Amino acid sequence: MKKTHKENTRLAHIGLAADEYFGIVNPPIARASTILYPSLAAYEDPNHKYRYGRMGNPLSEKFEHAIAEIENGFNARTTASGLSAITLALMSVLKQGDHALIVDTLYPPGRDFCNQVMAKFGVEIEYYDPHIGADIENLVKDNTALIYLESPGSGTFEIQDVPAITKVARAKGIKTIIDNTYAAGLLFKPLDHGVDYSLQSATKYIGGHSDINMGVVVARTEDDFKILKSMATNRGDCASAEDLYLGLRGLRTLTLRLKQNAQNALKVATWLKDQDGIADVLYPALESSPDHALWKRDFSGANGVFSIILEQSAKDAVHKFVDALELFPIGSSWGGYESLLQPQYLNKYRTITPRPSGEGALLRLQVGLEDPDDLIDDLAQALKIFNQEK
Repeated sequence: MKKTHKENTRLAHIGLAADEYFGIVNPPIARASTILYPSLAAYEDPNHKYRYGRMGNPLSEKFEHAIAEIENGFNARTTASGLSAITLALMSVLKQGDHALIVDTLYPPGRDFCNQVMAKFGVEIEYYDPHIGADIENLVKDNTALIYLESPGSGTFEIQDVPAITKVARAKGIKTIIDNTYAAGLLFKPLDHGVDYSLQSATKYIGGHSDINMGVVVARTEDDFKILKSMATNRGDCASAEDLYLGLRGLRTLTLRLKQNAQNALKVATWLKDQDGIADVLYPALESSPDHALWKRDFSGANGVFSIILEQSAKDAVHKFVDALELFPIGSSWGGYESLLQPQYLNKYRTITPRPSGEGALLRLQVGLEDPDDLIDDLAQALKIFNQEK
């Protein structure tokens, strides 16, 4: 695709190769383990295009090149889940004796990996406030090898000053990784701001239908990609053929779904912030958000995920509110077509960042593609019950 084409045009065409598949529009599913070689010389050639199914096949190559193009990176590697993308990136950068600065809002399973696995193998893990910006320089040590970012932050949606942090990192030769799942590779381009590795859970908006598990890591440079590829090979990372196919298909409607999700979410969030029983709405797209200006500077749009904080109340009232909802079932993911709710337990997964305003329950909402008026009506009837019980 021409770099001059607009992103919607590129998304409609990247990863296609009809000339390679007898005119078939979408690359067929490539279920492959064994790959045959035409000769012993081909087998001994380290540059042979495909060596074994888990190390790459025509479909994984198309998807990885497509994501790398979207994120303006050199190339990418796919994994079996969003969490495995996080762990692949971490293990590509860190070694025994290194010091890693990790944002305190890190996706909780990623935090568990840092604390339970990386620390066990001799990596010093230190968490930092997502709003630290250029002051992160004060935390850098002689053995600091990595600064890990996530913007917006999981559950509480703080926006990080990515350019300020990467400026410090580049000056000191420190690698940077960012979880870019919120942006789906479209709403924010971290590699353009000096980040070395951008990862995301393709399970979320790229898949878009709550039916795949896949992660992807994009490297900004060829040298970084070689390290990433080597680690992925050593770990045995690969995504399933069906998930790769569905992920590539998801790219075709990605901007349309993101736009509708964001439009619905903004309407719901705007309504929620003025309701009795709601202490706060954590959504950077709201002008009332303390991070709105930073979000507007760096992001081209929002998605459909945000959190609400209920007014302080008895646990029973919170349960009645959640259980009264009909269109927000409890679920741990987001980015699909349907709305979801997940409670957030910050006391287990925050050590540096102060809790957001309010002492009530923190609930993350995924606003899907339903009619937003129906979602508002559902929240209104549940809030009525909550306000009677609190």
